[in-house]
Amino acid sequence: MTANTSTQPTATYDSAFLKACRREPVPHTPVWFMRQAGRSLPEYRKVREGIPMLESCMRPELVTEITLQPVRRHHVDAAIYYSDIVVPLKAIGLGLDIKPGVGPVVDEPIRTRADLARLRDLTPEDVPYVTEAIGLLTKELGPTPLIGFAGAPFTLASYLVEGGPSRTYENAKAMMYGDPQLWADLLDRLADITAAFLKVQIEAGASAVQLFDSWVGALAPADYRRSVMPASAKVFEAVAGYGVPRIHFGVGTGELLNLMGEAGADVVGVDWRVPLDEAQRRVGPGKALQGNLDPTVLFTDKDTVESRAREVLDAAAGLEGHVFNLGHGVVPNTDPDALTRLVEYVHTATAR
Repeated sequence: MTANTSTQPTATYDSAFLKACRREPVPHTPVWFMRQAGRSLPEYRKVREGIPMLESCMRPELVTEITLQPVRRHHVDAAIYYSDIVVPLKAIGLGLDIKPGVGPVVDEPIRTRADLARLRDLTPEDVPYVTEAIGLLTKELGPTPLIGFAGAPFTLASYLVEGGPSRTYENAKAMMYGDPQLWADLLDRLADITAAFLKVQIEAGASAVQLFDSWVGALAPADYRRSVMPASAKVFEAVAGYGVPRIHFGVGTGELLNLMGEAGADVVGVDWRVPLDEAQRRVGPGKALQGNLDPTVLFTDKDTVESRAREVLDAAAGLEGHVFNLGHGVVPNTDPDALTRLVEYVHTATAR
């Protein structure tokens, strides 16, 4: 199958989620949550018990079960493929692990031009469990769309250069500022790996894809445009021919929203710091928006959650397309029932 062949599953084409992504009229505002399949669900904790994170991402039947759990419980309008942004890096042989309470940790950080040789191309044969799991999922999901995802080149580079999570990104930024050609070559290699990972998911049956640039909010707009946007644009362009919506999300990216849309996304994810009407002004026409309730609102009472959700919906009233989501991922200690009630509220409040 080539990138010029649309693989859009016909069963999901008329779903509220895909209609909103395409900026078409919807029967209700669609809802899904980042990290909706995760530690907030007791059934997730039960099936993951004793299984390391990366191993859980490589078991197709387990991936299928975890991905389906929030769809069953919350009645969300889309599932997101259960995986992790470092899975493609592990698949090409990099030494790394996800340490509980820490996050991804890299055995040997990427710091020199010679280190780039360790970033080989990713092929479908490297991730057969992804193809198998998505095949299982699309059969189970029926008309509910499945969102594939990957980490964006900047965020992956940040982990690889720092060797793990960072608050300051001093090594990554030092490379970006001090050796811009090495940095550009690193992000270009990661763009190829990321695009290949997304293609595997789309060709297996994913109805949309989201590029997570979790840490790109650490950059000034000029640095984003010069040093990051070309690689992100390369990823979006690589999957453009498939005809599936492309979503772009980052944290703390209020100053970058127009550039993130310019990079090639069809839908721009917005965190809770910028109201959606203002976000639309920054992004400009021709894009749907996704977001953006503060995840911590879910720790309050039902009336407060509904009031704050109503504010999000009111701010989204003039958008060309809106997918309701949180402004970041579900916090692990969130009451799952609060998420279920929120989905029901948004569906009821926006029924047309």
